[in-house]
Amino acid sequence: MEKPLYPEVQSFLEYLKFEKRYSQHTLRSYQDDLDQCFLFVNQHFGETPLSEISHSYIRSWLAFLKDNKLTSKSINRKISSLKSFFKFCLRNELLGQSPMGKIIAPKISKRLPVFIKERDTELLLEALRNTDDWRSLNAKMLIGIFYATGMRLSELIHLREKQVDLSGARVKVLGKGNKERIIPLSGEIISLIRDYRDLKRKTFANTGETLLVTEKGRKLYPKYAYLIVNDWLGTIKTLDKKSPHILRHTFATHLMNQGADLNAVKELLGHSSLAATQVYTHNTIEKLKDVHKKAHPRA
Repeated sequence: MEKPLYPEVQSFLEYLKFEKRYSQHTLRSYQDDLDQCFLFVNQHFGETPLSEISHSYIRSWLAFLKDNKLTSKSINRKISSLKSFFKFCLRNELLGQSPMGKIIAPKISKRLPVFIKERDTELLLEALRNTDDWRSLNAKMLIGIFYATGMRLSELIHLREKQVDLSGARVKVLGKGNKERIIPLSGEIISLIRDYRDLKRKTFANTGETLLVTEKGRKLYPKYAYLIVNDWLGTIKTLDKKSPHILRHTFATHLMNQGADLNAVKELLGHSSLAATQVYTHNTIEKLKDVHKKAHPRA
């Protein structure tokens, strides 16, 4: 990464890396947010010591982002980065006060997570049952495991063989902030993983520790997985949005629709707070509304 504008930012990034153990991708996001803000301040208000950056400077930058059509969600993420940084500076006595106290985050309209209907999910998995090449087999593995476990894309492509306990029917997942969680595996997924692992070892001499590999025997990378999943989700005509994350939403929504406990779903998804999981209760309510509308004679 490039050297940040202020040395305090470098200290903050080292704290996130070595103490919070954030991923390189997350570190880059924090640095980009901070660099963009401070570059704007220095360009529009002259070279400004960190201690003299006021809330009015921050507001000017946020107004600039809004004028350039940045979404409220993205703006809120940048505000969160700044708040975390200035909180770190206060805690370590690098600054006497934070300019973030008067900054109000824009409201975000809540959208229900997009998910695949149960019947469409069954048809998708059935279509993947017969595979005649390595890429199709990877599609079967990716979609099958995503739906069976609710893993994130980064968690699945970095999944190592030793994290999968086939005899114990469970997988140990390393999530955000290196937090570990255990997800149970069904008999169908266990068979799928075992067959894939055995075929991989027969086909390639050295595939490393990761479970999933490309047709060349190399570690799976995000774009490869993303494109494969998107191609297959494109076969579902009722689906407006396509990405591997849709399968995570589908996993959670189907659990909730079948009466799963909200706290249990939270643990399976690896959410740090219940608020992040509660969005799936809205899908359950929408399903109840639909049932009521179709079944009640006066609805």
